[in-house]
Amino acid sequence: MTTNTTRSAAQAIVDEVGGPENIESLTHCATRLRFQLRDASKVDSAKVDQIPGVMGAVPQSGDRYQVVIGGGVQSVYSDIMNLPSMSGGAQAPSDADIKAAARSKARGKIWWIDAFFEYLSDSFRPLLGVLLGASLIIAFAAVLDALGIVDFRAADKPATWVFVDAMWRAVFYFLPIMVAYNAAKKLNVDPWVGATIMGALMTPNFMSLSAKDSGIPGVVCHVNATLGTNECVASVFGLPMQLNDYGGQVFVPLIMVALLAPLYRLLKKIFPENVQMVFVPFLSMAIMIPVTAFLLGPLGIWLGNGLGGGLAWLNTNAPIVFAIIIPLIYPFLVPLGLHWPLNALMLVNINTLGYDFIQGPMGAWNFACFGATAGVLVLSMRDKDTQMRQTATGALLAGLFGGISEPSLYGIHLRFKRIYPRMLVGCLTGGLIIGILGATVGGVKTSVFAFTSLLTIPVFSPMWIYAIAVAAAFFVAMALVIVSGYKDPVPAAAAAESAPAAAVTTSVASAAPAENLTGVQVVIGSPLAGTVIPVTEVEDKVFASKTLGDGVGIKPTENQVYSPVAGTIATVTKTGHAFGIKTDTGVEVLVHVGIDTVQMKGDGFEVAVAKGQKVNKGDLLATVDFDKVRAAGFDTTTVVTVTNTKSMTDVTPITGDSVAVGAPIIDVTR
Repeated sequence: MTTNTTRSAAQAIVDEVGGPENIESLTHCATRLRFQLRDASKVDSAKVDQIPGVMGAVPQSGDRYQVVIGGGVQSVYSDIMNLPSMSGGAQAPSDADIKAAARSKARGKIWWIDAFFEYLSDSFRPLLGVLLGASLIIAFAAVLDALGIVDFRAADKPATWVFVDAMWRAVFYFLPIMVAYNAAKKLNVDPWVGATIMGALMTPNFMSLSAKDSGIPGVVCHVNATLGTNECVASVFGLPMQLNDYGGQVFVPLIMVALLAPLYRLLKKIFPENVQMVFVPFLSMAIMIPVTAFLLGPLGIWLGNGLGGGLAWLNTNAPIVFAIIIPLIYPFLVPLGLHWPLNALMLVNINTLGYDFIQGPMGAWNFACFGATAGVLVLSMRDKDTQMRQTATGALLAGLFGGISEPSLYGIHLRFKRIYPRMLVGCLTGGLIIGILGATVGGVKTSVFAFTSLLTIPVFSPMWIYAIAVAAAFFVAMALVIVSGYKDPVPAAAAAESAPAAAVTTSVASAAPAENLTGVQVVIGSPLAGTVIPVTEVEDKVFASKTLGDGVGIKPTENQVYSPVAGTIATVTKTGHAFGIKTDTGVEVLVHVGIDTVQMKGDGFEVAVAKGQKVNKGDLLATVDFDKVRAAGFDTTTVVTVTNTKSMTDVTPITGDSVAVGAPIIDVTR
């Protein structure tokens, strides 16, 4: 059953991306809603970011836009598509429409690069579930093998374990058909046509042509002395056809569908609609199956082998460089979806070499990513930040047990820029260990495609090198985040405008209240980390008597003071110890840093905002040296009050807890 919270979140997302009329198409992946918008400039990313359930917003080139939801993305997607306002909207545009829109809106000279990588991403993305499932079956088998319970490499293993092999090998062997289906769907071609063309090259009939000693007339085979493989060429229609095993190949279906798409659209233009169902699939198959078998298949295998060979050369001749480069580039490739070519090469390596050498160093990146998330979790527990604790817990579990980095990346790391440099140190540490310890054995390898999680550590060899490397990457990143923190200081604004201290209450209180906003609720967040006390306990008679409105006092534990609400800076004192902020809903908030700190004349106060400036909740107001304030003999208690309390229906302070920045401290009803 759909909850009201999810339903309201769905409507809020649609509203903040410009409404249904601005949505050209909508799809989703494992963690993200993927919008193709008509005009991305209409999106208010700050408001999208604040919607409950949204982990982050990721603008892309042109009018593409992603909203990170996490594991519940399917429910939110369904709720959006079921909204009454979405009826008849968000229809998938044709490939031609997308390109035309892209050109007409001047997406830039490299728009096609973005489209290319999105094509790769969408061809693999729907397969994440079965790839992860196969990965866990492999991990289970590897554990049993490591414990000596069963030898999965034995040629005479029992039928039970041969069947277990089939359970995970099915995903990787038939991967070309699955990729062809998704790629065709992405380019608005009948996906079953794409799957059938690729499937034709994987039938027992086709495979029998290259079977050793098949005796089929017109087939000539020989053994490659270098690779020890059986290579065959068949005479088909009098033309030589190189025969290959296409199981596990991914470049071939990607190239095939890219060529199939324009042919398919051309055929649909040629034939009347009433006969398209028969002749378009027929001619697509009749043309593309031979073209793929004679030309595109060998080309795709050559391309994959060539790229894999180049990386293998680097891994062999400069193993330390290779082991460092891979984990350091992945943090920048994954957010853009540019990691799919490397993932495809992993599959090619396994299919051609029997093993892959990229996944080992890649594991250093993944575990550094998860370590940074663990550091955020520790700090959120210390600061009693419930929302961040929940986000980090879910992301960490998805990473450690599923090998999925997106919840960590989009939910946390890309939102706090301090995390990335610390995470990269973890990546470097893990890569160095793999490069140095693995140099004499050709690096860390695996014979299967596996999501790098705790459960799949046994599939890597040498396992002890890999385990040490990923553990080091995890704990280095985790320790650096814990020691240095993860919250970003906001760049200082223009110098604060001078104003007498007494002007704070006068300016804020004199502002006219907003009209027609009765019943609107505003949650005021804590401007700094610390312990909240009732305003009546503040050691200042004016505040304690609520003359300046109801509110709270906060005993600070950090030096940064942030805006507790979104609004306009009405007043900034010259000394930097007090700020008046008015929200768009007419709530007037006073943030007074310390008691009698006006006497410090600005010493120890670094102001980051100016009068008249628009601020969001969480923007930096000032950095205060509270040690200097204490040394000067002043109380550091920071007071937050609603100066127009009498104009409000209800003002309810939330006291008695240690809070993090942004945690609720006052509930206000207009």
